[in-house]
Amino acid sequence: MVTFDSLRRDDRSPARGWRWMLRRLRLYLPTGLYVRSLLIIIIPMVLLQSVVAAVFMERHWQMVTQRLSAAVTRDIAAIIQIIETYPQDTDYSEVTRIARDQMGLQISIEPDGDLPPPRTKPFFSILDGILSDEISDQVKRPFWIDTVGDSNIVEIRIKLEDKILRVLARRSSTYASNTHIFIVWMVGASLVLIGISILFLRGQIRPILALANAAESFGKGQKADNFHPRGADEVRRAGLAFILMRERIERQIEQRTAMLTGVSHDLRTILTRFKLQLALAGDNPDLQGMNDDVNDMQSMLEAYMAFARSEIEEDVGEMKLSELFARLEADFELHEGKTLTYSIEGADGISVRPNAFTRLVTNLASNARRYANTLDINAKHSAKWLTVTFDDDGPGIPEKNREDVFKPFFRLDEARNLDASGTGLGLAIARDIARSHGGNVTLGDSPLGGLRATVRLPA
Repeated sequence: MVTFDSLRRDDRSPARGWRWMLRRLRLYLPTGLYVRSLLIIIIPMVLLQSVVAAVFMERHWQMVTQRLSAAVTRDIAAIIQIIETYPQDTDYSEVTRIARDQMGLQISIEPDGDLPPPRTKPFFSILDGILSDEISDQVKRPFWIDTVGDSNIVEIRIKLEDKILRVLARRSSTYASNTHIFIVWMVGASLVLIGISILFLRGQIRPILALANAAESFGKGQKADNFHPRGADEVRRAGLAFILMRERIERQIEQRTAMLTGVSHDLRTILTRFKLQLALAGDNPDLQGMNDDVNDMQSMLEAYMAFARSEIEEDVGEMKLSELFARLEADFELHEGKTLTYSIEGADGISVRPNAFTRLVTNLASNARRYANTLDINAKHSAKWLTVTFDDDGPGIPEKNREDVFKPFFRLDEARNLDASGTGLGLAIARDIARSHGGNVTLGDSPLGGLRATVRLPA
């Protein structure tokens, strides 16, 4: 039974096939704007020249060759008429002179004999076919031609009643031999135009690449003060929009950090008064809970201020992963029953904010040390990305809470926490550090049975 839905599916099948073909085609097409722009220029030019060469040039070539061959054949037919109509010298000197001086042909009269066996015709010989047809139509006598021998001479032999006429004609008189000059000029001019197009395209693409590099550097937290909008009007507008956006983001970050630092400083002053008052109250067991709360708030504010200082003051620098992981391994050896192993694939050196990145990695490793016995760190440094995975055998974090733990002050009753003080800022700060480098931190299941933390940063 044919239903309306089945008809609709059948109607969509050609469109689905076209979409599938387009998706497959995109896999083989270049992705860069520079190469795509070149293809937009080169492909139509190549197609146009191919059509011109296949249609116009071939017809022109055949037409000119046919006319030249017909003219030579008429001259040969005239010579045959002279030989057969008028009495000649024994050596045919007069007709030979006329053919040489007036027609540009070298002829000789040979005694009666047989024509040589036919030669194999070349596959791409227009001259061989056209000249044979003209001789058959105008002379109408047995003949033999050689268009393959001497590149500058065409030999024609025609069997007369009691003799053989041998004719040597210049190839240029029977064949459009200079047509390739037009093709050479056409291809040469195209190459010159393509070269000019490449120069112009490089000039137009370079500002776009500079904008992309500036945006990428800003995403990694690096300064791009040498970026200036240039190029076409649209590219300049995009560059100015990027500069304005960068300034707004930087002002936002400065305002947030200044507010955070000011609030932390003011609250720390109040907490100092609380601690002084609690100290003056003496050792009162009833005030122990308040002392713990004050200490927790103090640790929380110190964490905020430490992160704010590292975000503002630190510049991008070079560091080695092996040295950082070696320090972590030595720290694990100081704790009984704790084991850390690491491996590095690719380059050892990286370009990051050293203190911030060290804090990120150290916090994740300390978190694993606190809740697990084994930690395996695997770093893969490719041309585009740095990926560091932390696999442990601890209790892990429930999947439903893996995004919540990145929220500031979020704490799980029986879960892990990055800060030893339990402020609930560890994972939030870790992700903030990663994102300030243009990357991210995600959580998942570890093959060791615990938690996997993955840090992915642009290389």
